[in-house]
Amino acid sequence: MADFIRALTDPSVPFLRYAFLAGIISSVAFGVIGSYVVVRRISYIAGAISHSVLAGIGLSLFLKTQHGVLWLTPMVGAVGAAVLSALIIGTVSMYAKEREDTVIGAIWSLGMAIGILFIARTSGYVDPMSYLFGNVLLVTRNDLILIAVLDVVVVVIGVLFYNQFLAVTFDEEYATARGIPTGIYYLLLLVLTALAIVLLVTIVGIVMVIALFTIPAAIAGMLARRLWQMMIVSALITMVLASSGLALSYATNLPSGSMIIVLAGGAYVLTAGVRALVRRLRSLT
Repeated sequence: MADFIRALTDPSVPFLRYAFLAGIISSVAFGVIGSYVVVRRISYIAGAISHSVLAGIGLSLFLKTQHGVLWLTPMVGAVGAAVLSALIIGTVSMYAKEREDTVIGAIWSLGMAIGILFIARTSGYVDPMSYLFGNVLLVTRNDLILIAVLDVVVVVIGVLFYNQFLAVTFDEEYATARGIPTGIYYLLLLVLTALAIVLLVTIVGIVMVIALFTIPAAIAGMLARRLWQMMIVSALITMVLASSGLALSYATNLPSGSMIIVLAGGAYVLTAGVRALVRRLRSLT
């Protein structure tokens, strides 16, 4: 741990510091939106959105290297693809519910396929594994700034419309009867989910980002009684998991994304086991 702390302050390894700050900053958004996703039970939609991100990353890399579109970074491309996928899935789920599963599956697979094709045509051929499973080397100073901006946007909107999202999440029919435009808030929630997903793609990767998106919120759900409490606990858990995973990956020279997810899975199993044991002991007394 001491070596990791020294490395964070070492000017020669800024990527580690950027990754650490990205994990801490984005944890707030993950805590807020992840709680909505877990309670609303739309993790499968979040999974499709996360995998569609590769299409935006691949397109941005292709245009940047082949056509000189320098402003179109992988992070910007990921945001565009994620938001577009969220709007498509949300619209279909509201107006054509019988086709929701088909659209989710199509976006899930097409996003991955399109992204890999664009990456394959990129000059120098970028290894898609870095984006699928995360790579702290990919986090740049500009990415960190964009992550901070997205985090502020997600958190501000999530808190500002807390009551509306709460109504849509727990009782959509009652919210509609009260005159709340549930369709608009549902789409907004999916867009916020898309933005939150993009925040940690470069660290834990496209494949595993959904795990970090849902596991801390699921753990928080066992410990908190109210949604706002769940958000705070989930954010704190995500911070601990992200920082601890980076520290262990640095010490063991293992992939940071995988390390973070393994810690998250272990924390979930431990929390669920302790909770079950406590309930068992209470039932015996």
